[in-house]
Amino acid sequence: MLPIGSIAPDFSAETTQGPIRFHDWLGADWAILFSHPKTFTPVCTTELGAVARLLPEFQARHTKVIGLSVDPVEAHERWAADIAATQGHAVTYPLIGDADLAVSKLYGMLPADTPGSAEGRTPAANATVRTVFIIGPDKVIKLALAYPMTTGRNFDEILRALDSLQLTSAHKVATPADWRPGDKVIIAGSVSDAQAKELYPAGFEAAVPYLRIVPQPR
Repeated sequence: MLPIGSIAPDFSAETTQGPIRFHDWLGADWAILFSHPKTFTPVCTTELGAVARLLPEFQARHTKVIGLSVDPVEAHERWAADIAATQGHAVTYPLIGDADLAVSKLYGMLPADTPGSAEGRTPAANATVRTVFIIGPDKVIKLALAYPMTTGRNFDEILRALDSLQLTSAHKVATPADWRPGDKVIIAGSVSDAQAKELYPAGFEAAVPYLRIVPQPR
């Protein structure tokens, strides 16, 4: 799988909202690309519905959402009806059809030498196509999470991680374990104590020299 810090590869693909060139579609926004091993799979059905429900939260963070499944676009369109009926939220974001496995292989979710197409492949054969990528406006992969098929993804956690990534990209801070927006943060290790005193004239907590705590910047 592609490591964080690498450029998200560009590609052209058919989606449920027409053809895209990925980097052009990204524009200057943040983006979440999350993948699925097959259409009409139960756990993925709930996940696509969860993202549809949370779409306004992603939009408020200037973040585009796009799904991918190893099947043709036509299958995604039929699947969308099931998602709306069972999850109560219609999928209004694009879904990539990856029938030729090109994007799955490009992003390291399937081996580059995987033969053939989606036809005849089972979800188990595509079990590694279960990744969430958060991509920054600079087209760099900021986060990658891979899940097994039996464990539904927690998109509230993905929103939390997105909030952290956006905060730490704008300020020289890091977020501690279990951080939530509004909680205290850690001054980045790249900031000297002298610089920290300039940035935070009200001071900071430091139980040990390398763990300097301040209120979240606004």
